[in-house]
Amino acid sequence: MTSFYTEDELRTFGFKKYGKNCLISRKASFYGAENISFGNNVRIDDFCVLSGNITIENYVHVSAWAGMFAGSYRIVMEDFTALSSRSVIYAESDDFSGNNFANSIVPDIARKPLGGDVFVLRYAVIGTSCTVMPGVTIARGVAVGAGCLVFKSLSKEWFRYIGMTSCYAFMPRSKKMLELEKLFNNIK
Repeated sequence: MTSFYTEDELRTFGFKKYGKNCLISRKASFYGAENISFGNNVRIDDFCVLSGNITIENYVHVSAWAGMFAGSYRIVMEDFTALSSRSVIYAESDDFSGNNFANSIVPDIARKPLGGDVFVLRYAVIGTSCTVMPGVTIARGVAVGAGCLVFKSLSKEWFRYIGMTSCYAFMPRSKKMLELEKLFNNIK
């Protein structure tokens, strides 16, 4: 047995589409496989998690421990792109303001996820340990340096982007979620 699924095994997953020469690790996880498409010459390494409406085109490599979480939006990785190890793309994220719960286990009435489609355009590469937030487009040929937090679109084609955001307390957090908890506890 190899460390990658055979074509016959891939057929059983119910993927929306998968092309030729797809090397998909047996240690990767897929949620909503019917919404996931793979082109030709795709490699998904160990311990990757792909969830939701995801399109991975041709000649794309998703390195070990990477994640893609589309929620109710979509993620598209065009031809010749790459997502390096320990990087993650979110097309949907919880609202961390405190006005709602940031937890997918609580009832929807107490949540308000934020989101937008994410596009990684042809020839773009995302370095190790990066986080790409909802609604972002990474332009053609862009290289995102290691450890970047990408919370807005990177629109200058064929540029290298670097830089990390320092964490510091800048605004109080609302406590409205305490009221919301009472509300959904009464619904049970």
